[in-house]
Amino acid sequence: MLQEVSHSTGHGRPATYEDLLRVPDHLVAEIVDGELYTSPRPAFPHARAGTRLGGRLDPFQQGGGGPGGWWILFEPELHLGSDILVPDLVAWRVERMPEFPDTAFATLAPDWVCEILSPSTARLDRAKKLEIYARERVSCVWLLDPIAQTLEVLTLDGGHWVIQAIHQANDSIRAVPFEAMAIDLAYLWGETASEAISR
Repeated sequence: MLQEVSHSTGHGRPATYEDLLRVPDHLVAEIVDGELYTSPRPAFPHARAGTRLGGRLDPFQQGGGGPGGWWILFEPELHLGSDILVPDLVAWRVERMPEFPDTAFATLAPDWVCEILSPSTARLDRAKKLEIYARERVSCVWLLDPIAQTLEVLTLDGGHWVIQAIHQANDSIRAVPFEAMAIDLAYLWGETASEAISR
């Protein structure tokens, strides 16, 4: 997500799902620690990076012609305790979610989350949302920054986040939990690997 993030404490009370439903459709709304946060839809570089990453991960989906074993979604609504989050990309191992739910939101924490950072959302994504993901035992988080052209890979160890790797620019990576396939980061930024090398 990009641009300005605004939040409200709900007029002196914790924000409710009804508050979230009143947010205009052109904004992404989340409730974090009782506060309502709204932000614009992703800007084009962020949307492109997320779309391209999702495409690269498609072989991990059921029936995707690759390793399989995962359900992968763009911007699902997650109800995790009293928090309501809308991560950019998430994935569940099929062994933990054998049946794909027919609901408007999920209450089962995912196994993997990717947040696409912008200057305005990075603080929320890195601080409060990472705390919630740790509390809910999400095992791996990727922090993707299309402007800085970096990918941070974090894994949960005893309730604390450990940086496994920081990849950048035109690296070709194999990152947990999707290390079975290589991903060229230059493609996520909108370049081919040869274009990135020639810059």
